[in-house]
Amino acid sequence: MDATPPGPRLLERDLETAAATRALDALCGSRRTGGVVVYRGEAGVGKTALLTRIADAARTRCTVHVARSGESTTHQPFHLVRHLLGPALGSATPRAAYGPALDVAGPALGLTAPGARPADPQGVRDALDTLLAELARERIAAQDGPGPLVLLADDAHWADGESLTWLASLAPRLAALPVLLVVAHRPEELADASREAAGNLAALARSARLHVTLQSLTQEATGDLVRGVLGDRADDVFCREVWAVTTGNPYEAVELLAKCSARGLAPTQDAAPVLRAFGTTARGGGIVARLGELDPDCNRLAWAAAVLGTDITFASAARLAGLPPERATRCVELLREARILAPDGGPGGPRPAAFGEVLDPSEPLDFQHPLVGTAVYRSVPPATRTALHGQAAWSLTRRGHGPAAISRHLLEVHPDDDHEAVRLLRAAAAEHLAVGAPEAARRCLERALREPPSVVDRAQVLYELGCACLLSSPATTVEHLRAALQLPGLTEQLRIDATLRLAQALAHGNQMRDAARCVADTAAVTPAGTQQLRLLAARFMYESFLAEEDDGLTRSEQLVLLADALPGADNAERALLTLRAFDAMLRGEPADHVADLCDRVLVDGRLAPGLGWTDTEWGFEIPALLGITLAYIDRLHDAEGLFTDALRTFELGGWSGAHLAFAHILCGAVERRRGRLVEAEAYLREGLRLAERVGGRVTVQWDALCLLIDTLLARGHVDEAHRLADDHGFCAPYPDALILPDARSVRGRLLLALGRAKEARAELESTAASTTIRGRYNVQWAPWAYDLADLIAEEDPVRAATLLADARHWAGVIGTRSAVGESLRRAAASAPPQRARALLTEAVRKLADSPAAYEEAAARLDLAEATTDPDQARRALTLAETCGADGLAERARTLLGAV
Repeated sequence: MDATPPGPRLLERDLETAAATRALDALCGSRRTGGVVVYRGEAGVGKTALLTRIADAARTRCTVHVARSGESTTHQPFHLVRHLLGPALGSATPRAAYGPALDVAGPALGLTAPGARPADPQGVRDALDTLLAELARERIAAQDGPGPLVLLADDAHWADGESLTWLASLAPRLAALPVLLVVAHRPEELADASREAAGNLAALARSARLHVTLQSLTQEATGDLVRGVLGDRADDVFCREVWAVTTGNPYEAVELLAKCSARGLAPTQDAAPVLRAFGTTARGGGIVARLGELDPDCNRLAWAAAVLGTDITFASAARLAGLPPERATRCVELLREARILAPDGGPGGPRPAAFGEVLDPSEPLDFQHPLVGTAVYRSVPPATRTALHGQAAWSLTRRGHGPAAISRHLLEVHPDDDHEAVRLLRAAAAEHLAVGAPEAARRCLERALREPPSVVDRAQVLYELGCACLLSSPATTVEHLRAALQLPGLTEQLRIDATLRLAQALAHGNQMRDAARCVADTAAVTPAGTQQLRLLAARFMYESFLAEEDDGLTRSEQLVLLADALPGADNAERALLTLRAFDAMLRGEPADHVADLCDRVLVDGRLAPGLGWTDTEWGFEIPALLGITLAYIDRLHDAEGLFTDALRTFELGGWSGAHLAFAHILCGAVERRRGRLVEAEAYLREGLRLAERVGGRVTVQWDALCLLIDTLLARGHVDEAHRLADDHGFCAPYPDALILPDARSVRGRLLLALGRAKEARAELESTAASTTIRGRYNVQWAPWAYDLADLIAEEDPVRAATLLADARHWAGVIGTRSAVGESLRRAAASAPPQRARALLTEAVRKLADSPAAYEEAAARLDLAEATTDPDQARRALTLAETCGADGLAERARTLLGAV
């Protein structure tokens, strides 16, 4: 490919076009290397011309999609993405090849109808990633096909937040895809942009293989431009004055030269003094003055086009301006002659109109340059602008457009106590949530509150606003839901739902005590029945999630009285039985009784309808707690079935945030309990990655860290566990929420492995006090007693023996083979040799009949070391290698080499 793409030469853009050429060569080369190219520059400096040149060069070898944002599209969610990907995916055959990703992202792209439930924004972005990758793969795989993808996004400073967030998250991965993304934006617009938009554009720049700021033309290049338009008769003084007037801005120079040509001005030294007067017409007030020279109908049509913003047709502009087709056609011609509107709706040149001809209703209209559209829109008198937005909204309503399309105009209309506007804005918010755009929903609902809604509707709007903010801002959710609960207008069902959502938001904000108190207070004034049971279940759940609890024993006793006799006849009873089973597991009650409680929750071995992972009435916490409980009573097959179902459900539903992260963590917990440590580590690393995308130190991130560190320690990778803990701050202060498994026990074990005995003891003593005062004696969830006994065995052998005896007692109460076997193994460490061999023999027998393969490997190795039995050592080695327990395997090899 030549260094300069085909077409007219762009003045002083050789380096920029050459860089684009290199990017295209890499994209079309054998390695198909994609990436990001970012051009920035002030308005009129030639970004669009450069992107047009790149598009023309790319079309000979690539599939090119071009989209441009505008001021009016900033608050239209996924507008830029729809224009970049929508046409290609909409025409794909068969679309079924895109699978679940199209189901998730289809509504955002306008290809499928939105669902009834809010979509997870991160899930939509992940689905867009999948669709783009599949689209790129198809383009490469097709023989004699159109080639790799080139996406060009112009005026990205005006891009909608949803699209820009996706592009910024996608950018670092584009080098591995046959996709080139070229972005152009104005840096001066970022001062007025949101912090999120500025951050996303900065992220795109950081990921770019090329990030160039376009400069104004030099005096010499401006002279070349002048002579290219007006001919060689343009003298040096005239050319220098054009450069001085326009400061080398290509757009302003072209507009100035067009004015000179229209006035028949000779491009000589004598004409130079009048150039400054002409130059003021190129932007801002000059454009408005140019428009003012035309008749009022032309002003009305231009104003209507500016209000419509994008995808303007002749019919829509004429209708909004209130002009008959014949008169509107003449106005379009005049506006094109005045270089307000672009010729023929684009850069292709003017098309002469025959006398009396009326333009086709579908003919597109566009402004000569985004600068012109901005200037015209800002020149519309405020009252007129508001009226035009209102007329546009009602016109779209009459023509059957949906609330989301109408809301863009309603957001610009002054509040007027219009209850129909409130209804439409609420419906638009629901549509925005359904496509994964909660920020757009928030804007609509905040605008609805200013209308204002009726007294009855106000509480419901506040409730909807709180729900819309739940994923993005739990603190804002708390504010709105508390306000809603203080007003009349909520039905009893909505009052309960608002309370539960409020508690959920408080819990997400690590205010677990407030969450528990919130639902407890509402339960106290709610009549007996299903709704009160929902509230009580939530209260018990949040109280059980507390890391420290004032009176956990009383709460456990209340759960016993409330739930033990329930048959599990409905979901309220099943939720309470789940919480009772989880509490009983933590307290170390017999596994058989815990299993009976769990079985009453399940219906034919499955979750009951309404208690599924994505059902909103009870939330995903109930099935999660059920699965965790089953995992800790050695019902790993049942737990695995629940958790793989969670993984599949969240993935198919496009839930890619904390829910999917937790599903991976739960699957990792099952693999860790089984002793499949390599598989557990893979699940947990993915869970941690997903949890970190949520942002902040949320509880799910602590869960992932705790289990991953525990797994790495079991594998013998102490240094790696140490780095992970230090990098993520896995130490006190711990969150106010319960961590899976006990965080202090895991931290204590890590410190022991690092030889930091004093710090380890402090952690283990702390968890001993915390769990004992709450009556939680499950030695598998919180195995602090074993490690503390090992630590103090020489210093205080009596207490060490007592700790081990108590641990064996509670393991016996629990009664699972894994708990009993591990307690025997750990007790053998401080027993006399003959007694130790007997304990280890029994431990191996118990653990061999349990699902705990890692613990069995450790027991066999301990027995081999106690008896110097090479057969046990070989079996321990084989099992350790199968588990991925590298530390145990190395010990076994060393032992085999010595016997």
